[in-house]
Amino acid sequence: MNFATSDPALLPLVERYLDTEDRDLLVPVLTELGADVANRLAALADTADKNKPTLEHFDRDGNRVDEITYHPSYIELSKAAYETYGLSALSHRGIHGWENTPPHLAKYAMSYVFVQAEFGLACPVSMTDAAARTLRKFGDPKLFGAYIDGLTSTDADTRYTGAMFMTETQAGTDIAMTETQAVPDGENWRLSGKKWFTSNPDADVVLTLAKYPGGDDTTRGVGLFMLPKVLPDGTRNSYVIDRLKDKMGTRSMPSGEITLDGAYALQVGRLDHGFKQMAEMINTSRLSNAMRSAALMRRAVSESVEHARQRVVFGKPLMEQPLMRNTILPLALEAEAALGLIFHSGDTLQKADAGDENAKSLIRVLTPIAKHYICKKARWVTGEAMEIRGGNGYIEDWPSSRLLRDSHLGSIWEGSSNVIALDVLRCMRQYGAHQVVTDSMLEKLSALEATDAAPGAQQLTEAWHEALTRGDAILAGENQDAQALIGHYTNTLAQLIMATLLLEQAIEESATGYRKLLVANSYLDSVVNGSTGTLPVALQWLDELVDGAEVPREAALKVFK
Repeated sequence: MNFATSDPALLPLVERYLDTEDRDLLVPVLTELGADVANRLAALADTADKNKPTLEHFDRDGNRVDEITYHPSYIELSKAAYETYGLSALSHRGIHGWENTPPHLAKYAMSYVFVQAEFGLACPVSMTDAAARTLRKFGDPKLFGAYIDGLTSTDADTRYTGAMFMTETQAGTDIAMTETQAVPDGENWRLSGKKWFTSNPDADVVLTLAKYPGGDDTTRGVGLFMLPKVLPDGTRNSYVIDRLKDKMGTRSMPSGEITLDGAYALQVGRLDHGFKQMAEMINTSRLSNAMRSAALMRRAVSESVEHARQRVVFGKPLMEQPLMRNTILPLALEAEAALGLIFHSGDTLQKADAGDENAKSLIRVLTPIAKHYICKKARWVTGEAMEIRGGNGYIEDWPSSRLLRDSHLGSIWEGSSNVIALDVLRCMRQYGAHQVVTDSMLEKLSALEATDAAPGAQQLTEAWHEALTRGDAILAGENQDAQALIGHYTNTLAQLIMATLLLEQAIEESATGYRKLLVANSYLDSVVNGSTGTLPVALQWLDELVDGAEVPREAALKVFK
């Protein structure tokens, strides 16, 4: 079993989006990781989930230590993530044969495979990556260079982990309500206050928000600061971990409550741009959330297919039962569509970082669109996968229940779904984001007019024009109506984007087969159009769809005939 090579969508996307040199470096380590996930890491993740970290406030001499003890399985997973595969370093330095920094898609592809084993650890891995990116972008290199080096290290003796202390009891979504106070202390700062939900609370490097003297009552009155776990003189910083949370999911990874008591801190960037700068870290984490949810969907699909092929009911395997095939099909379609959106978003982020202004506008809105839709859909996919396994799916001996428990956090981390949808509305108001997305997708569809994807492309072209008109109407209406409608509209944008990307990828893969075109046409017909007309064709070829096997051209085209 190999979680990379058995995925019918993954390697073709790598082939399409990465150049030859990057592919030649990525595919071997991705294949190695895929085997490691299947044969070692998934079992470690199951064990870590059942052995939660514990917090010891004091040592035997009565000294305050706030030491978190991890199960050996989590420690092994951490070594794999940070050291062997360097997931938090991939966007910052040359590893795995790269002389320079690998493209963002190397990180997203490898993380997608890793998360199919372990979802919880991926949170601190993502925050470590995002903290380095934020400090590099806004911080003084002389002040933060050593911390960035630690955050991007793959060496066990020198690497740091990162965290983000942002949420307070009264200030989760409404950051302007932050009560933590920052006071100057020479060239540095001292922070006092309480943070309510802090994942990876014993991180070496923490980014946090606090009110500063003279700041106003808006988010501009909140500054961004960096808290080191250990002070320059080697002593502990002045904050304590009050307790660890008893969570529904991500049990392997600790989340806690923090009290800052005059904690030493360094200012990051402009004081009055604190939240704007923190948004850089938040948005990076939001896209990572979407990627992680796509990974959960893929694992759920593979578990469902494996179970359905082995379980015999009424004399034949479940996978041969028509209703079960119709249950698995939409799960597989959603998982494959989600991965396509992750690759497109990662590629767009790469272009944005290179200075492409249109890409900057696109990734700004693609990120909340992807998080809103994929994270919500993962909850449904993992729930269906649990039911497919039946009673065993509800038992903690199997991974189904862990996948479901973990999936619910994707929609909560870095902003719940309503917050994310309102961010899409904000983008629409600021720069007509729905128009930017529509123009981008219509350009892709126009290139498909003389291909086998033409029937689907024509339908999507009409759907995009309708969606643009609908978006304009939302902006022209009352604010309360716009807010009420934006969730459904965000889902529409996500489905149309994913359908467009599937069609585009189908033509890219048509030189070697038509499996992807059947996936694309089936997704468009069943998910976007809400039709059942595609079912006889797609269900007939379901085994080929989930295995990545050959599908005849006639079958792929039959959906719209």
